[in-house]
Amino acid sequence: MATLLDVNGLNKYFSGRRKMFGKSASVHVTRNVSFTLDGGETLGIVGETGAGKSTVGRQVLRLIEPDSGSVRFHGDEVLSMKAPALRSFRQRAQMIFQDPFSSLDPHLTIRDAVAEPLTIHRKMSRDERDERVLDVLQRVGLRQDQLQKYPKEFSGGQLQRIAIARALITDPDFIVCDEPVAALDVSIQAQVLNLLVDLQNERGMSYLFISHDLSLVRFLAHRVAVMYKGEIVELATSDEIFENPQHPYTKSLISAIPQLRRRNSSRQVDAMSDESDSEPVLGEDLVADKEFSC
Repeated sequence: MATLLDVNGLNKYFSGRRKMFGKSASVHVTRNVSFTLDGGETLGIVGETGAGKSTVGRQVLRLIEPDSGSVRFHGDEVLSMKAPALRSFRQRAQMIFQDPFSSLDPHLTIRDAVAEPLTIHRKMSRDERDERVLDVLQRVGLRQDQLQKYPKEFSGGQLQRIAIARALITDPDFIVCDEPVAALDVSIQAQVLNLLVDLQNERGMSYLFISHDLSLVRFLAHRVAVMYKGEIVELATSDEIFENPQHPYTKSLISAIPQLRRRNSSRQVDAMSDESDSEPVLGEDLVADKEFSC
């Protein structure tokens, strides 16, 4: 497949985080981060809290400006884009945040929140926007009668579906998923992950999937990048990372998760409905001896 994203040598410093001899010192948050992402591929980024995972995702989308490095999207340099080109890039590259409630304006109805990117990026009539919003919301499992409700009226799983709908509304090629299921219970996690897989299969989208949970990354990612203290210390296919890790830090991460076994190659997790309080059934292809945790 053709390369969609080419990231080379990303560096980011933050100052004032600690003091050395009474003076503020710069902290290297990301150090020489490089990777590629193909069309229709998922690259998982894993590591402990503070490893720089989320900072990488935000730098790729220019939500945080890198201090140095290169980000090429379809061959175009993102970091040098001016307003018109950057606006076009933001239609094609979106982000799903960890906390869906904080990423949605509590004063906007779901209809207006999901339609907002269309209002900014597309010239469409109100009827056309409403039709597009309804289509996307139904695709993620919500109903027409929920369009005029506010974020506080939805469960965590429903809010994450709304956040996914908002990311999908402009038909992106690429989505950064920053801990998109970390705040959800296990059964809802499975539903959201299945939705991401289905959408990738249908639309050929690429994901940068950031997570501390290696069990989820193994299920979703084609390749995995392991970050430690701002650097990528190992990058390989998912099977290579989990079956034959090379770096000592990767080995320590793998040893901390429950033993997993696959039954077939289908990337699908069985899940209960939103209303169910029982544990999910994960037996079709991904079986954990314990509850997913890291």
